[in-house]
Amino acid sequence: DRLAVRTFVSPFDALIVREALLRERYRSGQSFYVCPRIEDLDEAAAFLRQNVPEAKFVMAHGQMGARELEDKIGAFYDGKYDILLSTAIVESGLDIPRANTLIVHRADIFGLGQLYQLRGRVGRAKLRAYAIFTTPPKAKITPQAEKRLQVLQSLDTLGAGFQLASHDLDMRGAGNLLGEEQSGHIKEVGYELYQQMVREAVERIKSGEDAPAEDMWSPTIQLGAPVTIPETYIPDLPTRLALYRRLSALEDEAEIEAMGAEIVDRFGPPPPEVGLLMKLVVIKALCRKANVEKLDAGAKGVTLAFRNNSFANPTALVKWVASQGSLARVRPDMRIVVADDFERLAARLEGTLRIMREIAKIAGKKG
Repeated sequence: DRLAVRTFVSPFDALIVREALLRERYRSGQSFYVCPRIEDLDEAAAFLRQNVPEAKFVMAHGQMGARELEDKIGAFYDGKYDILLSTAIVESGLDIPRANTLIVHRADIFGLGQLYQLRGRVGRAKLRAYAIFTTPPKAKITPQAEKRLQVLQSLDTLGAGFQLASHDLDMRGAGNLLGEEQSGHIKEVGYELYQQMVREAVERIKSGEDAPAEDMWSPTIQLGAPVTIPETYIPDLPTRLALYRRLSALEDEAEIEAMGAEIVDRFGPPPPEVGLLMKLVVIKALCRKANVEKLDAGAKGVTLAFRNNSFANPTALVKWVASQGSLARVRPDMRIVVADDFERLAARLEGTLRIMREIAKIAGKKG
């Protein structure tokens, strides 16, 4: 029977804050007043004494002793105070049904996840709860902070946590999971398909299967370049994820080229990152045809590792390696190394495409 928390974002206004705190007090409720830093608490305490003298408040922060902090939180829980003035230490773990108004001082400093957790401290009963996120009245906040607050204000319905987490992931990125240092499937296939692959792997293990189906494997490709669709090109997250999913399923160069033409037609001339992504998709399709499980392309050449150390036409492959002279060799671990000057990214991509086309062509011939 809970009601969604009404969320408001506005420049700090003493009258609005006073009315919100008093309204909660008059309906026999309690309020949280949260500051981002300990040094802000004294200023906030002075504000409460001057502007809300009718309400009793208690101050709490993480530098207090454990016993003192517990006593103050306990006194607030018992209803001895109207307002808990604190830092973000209250963002998780507190369940006080009588507290149904939240004031956040300098909300632009907090992260989106923090603000969502703070908002979750109110609205834990059947009463309507209110959350007011205040920003500096005159100072201009950063575009990123403004975007976080807009997202939080727009997603104020029950069950909006996953949507908010998606926005947070989109704004901040997924760290090294999608970064250039990460190797694995996710750089090639996108976040949503990566989750699907992990889920299928877990289900396969639970069912007792030892290996994935032949058509489910995906090569690991490392090009040393970002291959994501920029948010500035396609702002809508679900649309970007849908394009990643479609691209990951393409196996034919003609289909990939048609997909690239569709993207240009829908969204306009693509930025360089999208061009890199399309070439990566082509390289991935060629790797699957040639049974190449791992490809590492760097400034000095390309290293190829075959899946299960097998190739459809090993005799022709040995001849191809020999035809490259000193530029190509087979390592003791059965990996093929092709040396070249790939310092420039464009040369690296074109060279990798050329090598993979030749090897995929050899794999397609009968030995």
